[in-house]
Amino acid sequence: MSDSPAPLATGPLGMRLLAFERLPEDSRFTEAPVGYVLVALWHAGLLLLVHVRHRDCWELPGGSIDPVGVPPACGGETPRRAAVRELREESGQLVAPDDLRFAGFARTALPDRRVLRGAVYAAETAAPTAFAPTEEITGIHWWNLEDPMPHGQLQTVDAYLAALARV
Repeated sequence: MSDSPAPLATGPLGMRLLAFERLPEDSRFTEAPVGYVLVALWHAGLLLLVHVRHRDCWELPGGSIDPVGVPPACGGETPRRAAVRELREESGQLVAPDDLRFAGFARTALPDRRVLRGAVYAAETAAPTAFAPTEEITGIHWWNLEDPMPHGQLQTVDAYLAALARV
């Protein structure tokens, strides 16, 4: 019997959302430092999801923060800059750093029990840009939070986070 609280959400690939922390964006953590970013991008009430080829899963655009020159004062990437870069790389969508609204930190556990923390951002776009598939991302989909996905699985942890971060 475990005395740890039930996860807020679980995903089809074994990910668990342990907590969503509405703390200041510049918060620092010793346990599970911020290592990834996610972006909930909205257009006309629809959420942008990307289809990740090797997981066959629809997810929020996002990924790792570039650690080059850690800490950011030494040339490393801030979570906000990583969010802009990952959104562009994974979906072709362009958003200025100042147009992102910081929503909070997701604390997640992977199937191997490793705990990670990610910075979650939200933004609205009036003019989505065209998408070209990449080696990593096969497609994008503007989702209404209800209809089934065209193929593949939905990362339900990301859908839960997007609802929390909605602009």
